Amino acid sequence: MIKLIEKIEGEARLNYSFKDNLIDFVEIDFFTTRGIEKILENRAILDALVINPRVCGICGHAQLIATVKALEDCYDNIEISKKAEIVRELTLNFEIIQNHFKWFYLTIMPLMGYKDYLLKASFPSQLMSKAIASIAGQYPHTSYAIVGGIVCDIGMMELVKVESYIDETLKFFEENLVEADGEEFLECNNSNKLLSKDGDLPKVLNKIKNSNLIDFGKSYDRFIVFGKNSYFNSGKSNKTRLYKTIDIDRVEEFDNNKSFAKNVMYKDKYYEVGPLARAMINKTPLIKDAHRRYGDSIISRILARVCEILQLLNHSKKLLKEINLNELSYIKPKIDISQISSSGVGVVEASRGSLIHKVNIEKGLIKKYDIITPTQWNLANGTRDNLGVAQNAIIGLDSTELAEIVFKSFDVCSVCTTH
Repeated sequence: MIKLIEKIEGEARLNYSFKDNLIDFVEIDFFTTRGIEKILENRAILDALVINPRVCGICGHAQLIATVKALEDCYDNIEISKKAEIVRELTLNFEIIQNHFKWFYLTIMPLMGYKDYLLKASFPSQLMSKAIASIAGQYPHTSYAIVGGIVCDIGMMELVKVESYIDETLKFFEENLVEADGEEFLECNNSNKLLSKDGDLPKVLNKIKNSNLIDFGKSYDRFIVFGKNSYFNSGKSNKTRLYKTIDIDRVEEFDNNKSFAKNVMYKDKYYEVGPLARAMINKTPLIKDAHRRYGDSIISRILARVCEILQLLNHSKKLLKEINLNELSYIKPKIDISQISSSGVGVVEASRGSLIHKVNIEKGLIKKYDIITPTQWNLANGTRDNLGVAQNAIIGLDSTELAEIVFKSFDVCSVCTTH
């Protein structure tokens, strides 16, 4: 049975195989491609700063930051001001936040039967888009981050505006997602306490529990995070065992004959990336408790993604206060990139998980460019003998409707993935 999955970023096809009325295999097919990696070949390296943000309309900013980090990695020595680093991280946080709101209200709530909440996504998403535009000049598809820093020279007025957008978004969260004080929510270490609260998140969680869906969507219980910054930690987790040291050179990407999306493994194993992975590596108390109770299920993924909204809003307020407006926004590299022959890797945490850019350049021209997206990690089209993360979570379900809920719990983006 082949089913087209819509109402995700892009489209996907799921080809189900049933045995004894249960799904015993599913092929995940992302069936379009735009060939951006090929388009980049033999172009001037700085062209990537304009082309790559257009990989996606949702996480184009993550594509930009990963690109500029990859280019900067081609230098033996390059200086970036603390102000530029903070501004890059802030705008990336805001993009993650607006995506999480859209995913919750436009994907998860309708799947749970709540179809009158769609417009709620627009207000906080607009606030975060305005916050990005205030310091990056536009959103989406901005190219404000360049090798050596950023092109915007923000002042006190921009900081005040951004802080007000954060405060408005925090207020929306507390009045809608969970009707509770934000600090109280973040300090909570008992996920079951949320079920007695009012708000859109408890409403969804209770619907999952009352519909007997609470144990569905479990996969390998393996998580990995590469994009370390001032909030996220890198590392991998196998169930509850944490390993802080990981080697990006052990990431393996390979073609499959069923989808334009390549498969990605780490040391010959599939790992889940995204908010649940980040929470497990960061040892977030609320998510650790949810994982202890429900494992790597749809309820843990939903809770981790919504919890991350509040975490990043609060962290962004702290980052704002660390900005020194007297620092330079841009420090010109000592060597022109058109003279460089080298290779570089740029890694960030995008909305859906670890995003990796790899580039090889010869005298300023791109010879090879490789983009590894979060959806490739989570939605790899494995084999019956070696299932991808989402495939493994779907096997054994008794309906395609339930499989779609599990599939979308990973926040699918086929647009980035079919670059």
